[in-house]
Amino acid sequence: MLAGALAAWAASAALGAEAGAGRGRQDSPGAASTNQATYVGPEVCRECHESEYQSFKANSKKVHSFASVKRMRHTLSEAEMKPCLECHTTGYGKPGGFVSEQQTPKMAEASCEVCHGPGGLHAQTQSKSDIKGKIQAKDCLVCHNAERVQAFNYRPLIYSGGH
Repeated sequence: MLAGALAAWAASAALGAEAGAGRGRQDSPGAASTNQATYVGPEVCRECHESEYQSFKANSKKVHSFASVKRMRHTLSEAEMKPCLECHTTGYGKPGGFVSEQQTPKMAEASCEVCHGPGGLHAQTQSKSDIKGKIQAKDCLVCHNAERVQAFNYRPLIYSGGH
Protein backbone atom coordinates (compact mmCIF):
# COMPACT_ATOMS: atom_id res chain seq x y z
CA MET A 1 0.00 0.00 0.00
CA LEU A 2 2.82 2.41 0.87
CA ALA A 3 4.58 1.65 -2.41
CA GLY A 4 1.38 2.40 -4.35
CA ALA A 5 0.78 5.67 -2.49
CA LEU A 6 4.42 6.63 -2.99
CA ALA A 7 4.31 5.88 -6.72
CA ALA A 8 1.13 7.94 -7.17
CA TRP A 9 2.56 10.83 -5.18
CA ALA A 10 5.89 10.67 -7.05
CA ALA A 11 4.10 10.75 -10.40
CA SER A 12 2.04 13.80 -9.43
CA ALA A 13 5.10 15.55 -8.00
CA ALA A 14 7.07 14.86 -11.18
CA LEU A 15 4.30 16.39 -13.27
CA GLY A 16 4.32 19.47 -11.03
CA ALA A 17 8.09 19.81 -11.40
CA GLU A 18 7.84 19.55 -15.18
CA ALA A 19 5.28 22.33 -15.18
CA GLY A 20 7.61 24.51 -13.14
CA ALA A 21 5.58 24.19 -9.97
CA GLY A 22 6.85 23.68 -6.44
CA ARG A 23 10.48 24.13 -5.57
CA GLY A 24 11.78 24.22 -9.15
CA ARG A 25 14.87 22.63 -10.64
CA GLN A 26 18.08 23.96 -12.10
CA ASP A 27 19.69 22.43 -15.17
CA SER A 28 22.82 21.49 -13.25
CA PRO A 29 21.99 20.39 -9.70
CA GLY A 30 24.52 21.46 -7.13
CA ALA A 31 26.19 24.01 -9.39
CA ALA A 32 26.68 27.31 -7.61
CA SER A 33 25.87 30.53 -9.40
CA THR A 34 26.93 34.04 -8.51
CA ASN A 35 23.59 35.61 -9.39
CA GLN A 36 21.42 33.17 -7.44
CA ALA A 37 21.07 32.24 -3.81
CA THR A 38 23.26 29.21 -3.12
CA TYR A 39 23.12 26.48 -0.52
CA VAL A 40 26.23 26.25 1.63
CA GLY A 41 25.52 23.50 4.18
CA PRO A 42 25.01 23.38 7.93
CA GLU A 43 28.68 23.75 8.88
CA VAL A 44 28.67 27.27 7.43
CA CYS A 45 25.59 28.11 9.51
CA ARG A 46 27.28 26.64 12.57
CA GLU A 47 30.12 29.17 12.37
CA CYS A 48 27.81 31.91 13.68
CA HIS A 49 24.88 29.93 15.06
CA GLU A 50 26.55 27.30 17.25
CA SER A 51 23.81 27.00 19.89
CA GLU A 52 21.04 26.67 17.27
CA TYR A 53 23.13 24.13 15.38
CA GLN A 54 23.74 22.01 18.50
CA SER A 55 20.07 22.18 19.48
CA PHE A 56 19.01 21.19 15.96
CA LYS A 57 21.42 18.23 15.90
CA ALA A 58 20.24 17.06 19.33
CA ASN A 59 16.48 17.57 18.96
CA SER A 60 15.32 17.60 15.35
CA LYS A 61 14.08 14.51 13.52
CA LYS A 62 15.15 16.19 10.27
CA VAL A 63 18.77 15.38 11.16
CA HIS A 64 18.13 11.76 10.11
CA SER A 65 15.85 12.42 7.14
CA PHE A 66 18.15 10.83 4.56
CA ALA A 67 17.91 7.48 6.38
CA SER A 68 14.32 7.21 5.10
CA VAL A 69 15.53 7.69 1.54
CA LYS A 70 18.21 5.04 1.99
CA ARG A 71 15.65 2.53 3.31
CA MET A 72 13.36 3.06 0.31
CA ARG A 73 16.04 3.47 -2.38
CA HIS A 74 16.08 -0.19 -3.49
CA THR A 75 12.32 -0.21 -4.12
CA LEU A 76 12.06 3.02 -6.14
CA SER A 77 12.98 4.10 -9.63
CA GLU A 78 15.11 7.20 -10.19
CA ALA A 79 12.00 9.17 -11.14
CA GLU A 80 10.27 8.08 -7.93
CA MET A 81 13.32 9.07 -5.88
CA LYS A 82 13.47 12.69 -7.08
CA PRO A 83 10.46 13.94 -5.08
CA CYS A 84 11.84 12.17 -1.99
CA LEU A 85 15.15 13.98 -2.35
CA GLU A 86 13.41 17.36 -2.52
CA CYS A 87 12.35 17.08 1.13
CA HIS A 88 14.81 14.61 2.63
CA THR A 89 17.97 16.48 1.55
CA THR A 90 19.05 20.12 1.48
CA GLY A 91 18.76 22.08 -1.76
CA TYR A 92 18.25 19.15 -4.12
CA GLY A 93 18.38 20.34 -7.72
CA LYS A 94 19.36 23.88 -6.76
CA PRO A 95 22.67 25.77 -6.81
CA GLY A 96 25.01 24.40 -4.15
CA GLY A 97 22.44 21.81 -3.05
CA PHE A 98 22.40 18.04 -2.82
CA VAL A 99 23.59 16.13 -5.88
CA SER A 100 24.48 12.71 -4.47
CA GLU A 101 25.66 11.18 -1.24
CA GLN A 102 29.16 10.90 -2.72
CA GLN A 103 29.41 14.38 -4.26
CA THR A 104 27.60 16.44 -1.60
CA PRO A 105 27.45 14.43 1.65
CA LYS A 106 26.97 17.55 3.82
CA MET A 107 23.69 18.18 2.01
CA ALA A 108 22.36 14.62 2.44
CA GLU A 109 20.11 15.53 5.36
CA ALA A 110 17.40 18.14 5.77
CA SER A 111 19.28 20.88 7.61
CA CYS A 112 19.14 24.62 8.37
CA GLU A 113 18.62 25.78 4.80
CA VAL A 114 15.57 23.57 4.18
CA CYS A 115 13.59 25.91 6.42
CA HIS A 116 15.65 29.11 6.33
CA GLY A 117 16.48 29.06 2.62
CA PRO A 118 19.86 29.19 0.88
CA GLY A 119 22.45 30.68 3.20
CA GLY A 120 25.25 31.70 0.84
CA LEU A 121 24.36 35.37 0.57
CA HIS A 122 23.59 35.64 4.30
CA ALA A 123 26.94 34.03 5.15
CA GLN A 124 28.68 36.68 3.04
CA THR A 125 26.74 39.75 4.17
CA GLN A 126 25.64 38.72 7.68
CA SER A 127 22.43 40.62 6.90
CA LYS A 128 19.19 39.30 8.40
CA SER A 129 17.41 40.39 5.24
CA ASP A 130 19.35 37.76 3.25
CA ILE A 131 17.87 34.77 5.10
CA LYS A 132 14.45 33.69 6.35
CA GLY A 133 14.75 34.16 10.10
CA LYS A 134 11.24 33.60 11.38
CA ILE A 135 9.70 30.38 10.14
CA GLN A 136 5.92 30.14 9.94
CA ALA A 137 3.73 27.05 9.69
CA LYS A 138 3.03 27.81 6.00
CA ASP A 139 6.75 27.44 5.26
CA CYS A 140 6.57 23.83 6.39
CA LEU A 141 3.85 22.98 3.86
CA VAL A 142 6.37 22.59 1.05
CA CYS A 143 7.10 19.15 2.49
CA HIS A 144 4.60 18.67 5.32
CA ASN A 145 1.40 18.93 3.29
CA ALA A 146 -1.89 17.02 3.26
CA GLU A 147 -0.90 14.89 0.28
CA ARG A 148 2.21 13.55 2.02
CA VAL A 149 0.45 13.12 5.35
CA GLN A 150 -2.13 10.92 3.61
CA ALA A 151 0.39 9.01 1.47
CA PHE A 152 2.79 8.24 4.33
CA ASN A 153 0.37 8.20 7.27
CA TYR A 154 2.39 10.56 9.46
CA ARG A 155 1.61 13.73 11.33
CA PRO A 156 3.60 16.77 10.28
CA LEU A 157 6.05 17.91 12.92
CA ILE A 158 5.47 21.64 12.82
CA TYR A 159 8.23 23.58 14.59
CA SER A 160 10.41 20.48 14.83
CA GLY A 161 13.53 22.42 13.93
CA GLY A 162 14.77 21.89 17.44
CA HIS A 163 15.87 25.45 18.17
